[in-house]
Amino acid sequence: MWPFRRRKPQIEQRASGGFTSEMLSARHAWLSGRRGFGELTATVQACVSLWEHGFALADVIGTDLLDRHNMALLGRSLAVRGEAVFLIREDHLQPASDWDVATRDGQPRAYRLDIPDTSGGRSRIALAAEVLHVRTGISPEAPWVGVSPLRRASLTAGLLHALEAALAEIYENAPLGSQIVPMPEMPGQDMGALGRGFRGQHGRVLLRESTTVSAAGGPAPPQDWKPQDVSPDLSRSMTAETLAAAREAILTAFGALPTMFSPSAAGPAIREGQRHFAQWTLQPVAALVAEETSAKLGVDVKIDILRPLQAYDVGGRARALRGFVEAMATAKGAGLEGAELDRALQLVGWGE
Repeated sequence: MWPFRRRKPQIEQRASGGFTSEMLSARHAWLSGRRGFGELTATVQACVSLWEHGFALADVIGTDLLDRHNMALLGRSLAVRGEAVFLIREDHLQPASDWDVATRDGQPRAYRLDIPDTSGGRSRIALAAEVLHVRTGISPEAPWVGVSPLRRASLTAGLLHALEAALAEIYENAPLGSQIVPMPEMPGQDMGALGRGFRGQHGRVLLRESTTVSAAGGPAPPQDWKPQDVSPDLSRSMTAETLAAAREAILTAFGALPTMFSPSAAGPAIREGQRHFAQWTLQPVAALVAEETSAKLGVDVKIDILRPLQAYDVGGRARALRGFVEAMATAKGAGLEGAELDRALQLVGWGE
């Protein structure tokens, strides 16, 4: 018999969630975004920045947990992922990098949260009352999952990403601004090296063998020495029009009017675009955040984005205020008070 005991093979054990996995997931999220395409385009990042900066300027009344840092993080998460999850602590909100939710009757009951940390992160189980979960773009099939604007317009995002990737390859590899000048006969190996040198040559003068030189020799006709441009004609593929349409569709999906980003946009158009973006995009989402925060914290929370962004017509408000004051003075002079004045205000939607 063998006098020594056979050593058992060592089994390598790896943790499912550790520092390496956290760093890889963070790196992947930084490179490709939540959905893997479209997030790297400048148009999408401009829209995400508008959401982030708009929420960072919001006025929060009723709680100190939603500071500007958390509001900016919440706005960016809502724009990119369509939802944001925070663990409620005694004195602060802890953002979660990933989470799993357990539901009952379509309502979240418990969460498994991944809390990020420099040492590798950790998981924690929390009840729904301990978690601040804001969702946008929800569907009846999965009301506990938020959908980002980019995912709702995935076809347009894919088109924009494909166009920008194709244009990047063209500008990198195509011989833009290069010319081919006919030359007399050259050795075959020189011609092969010259052909391989066409790739990525920008603004160079390339030489090729004349095609009309006879075998017996002799000069080439003068018209054969005319240089030929090899720059690709992108206008026939309607690249500029398609790229502009895809960008405008992305801006519209995020709630920003395309006229705000037009080079010929004037001040009134930009102001109207800002008011539309704040009133129809950010403020409704802020109302959802305020409702979720009020339900979880047990206090009345209000979030106002219109006043910090000045999303209103200053001149029109001043004229409306002056007319309202004059109307009140006229009513007081006529002896209208109490129920009679309130009845008159109800006719224009201002009464109680």
